Amino acid sequence: MNELQTRLQADLTTAMKQRDELRTAALRMALAALSTEQTSGKVARELTDDDVVTVLARESKKRREAAEAFETAGRADSAERERAEEAVLAQYLPAALGEAELDSLVAQAVSAAAESGVSGPKAMGAVMKTLQPQVKGRADGAVVAAKVRVALQGS
Repeated sequence: MNELQTRLQADLTTAMKQRDELRTAALRMALAALSTEQTSGKVARELTDDDVVTVLARESKKRREAAEAFETAGRADSAERERAEEAVLAQYLPAALGEAELDSLVAQAVSAAAESGVSGPKAMGAVMKTLQPQVKGRADGAVVAAKVRVALQGS
């Protein structure tokens, strides 16, 4: 078991001892998702910390989307619960990129693509390929793609 997964397990034990129902539920859900990820596919595999961050980011996004859906449906109590679970998961994710940092990374990736001779909307794949490792778990992919699209239209 890797370091982050071990930390999640230890924090779950602590939350259970403290009878923190919300934290316990969120951590159990995260560990279940990690277990599913480990055993998916033909052969069980050991997850790296990067894999764990990817799964936690996916689960966090699910909570965010569920909260929006509950809010739209007029179920504020359920939306608040989802946001609280997302906040628990956020403690295990790398710090989110700020708007300025993200803009700077996008500008660098777009200029690097332009230097290699690819520009305009055709460079979208190359720019995203460059950016993905840098923003993984720290920014929403849809937001990054939108910023790249806008930057490429200007180039």
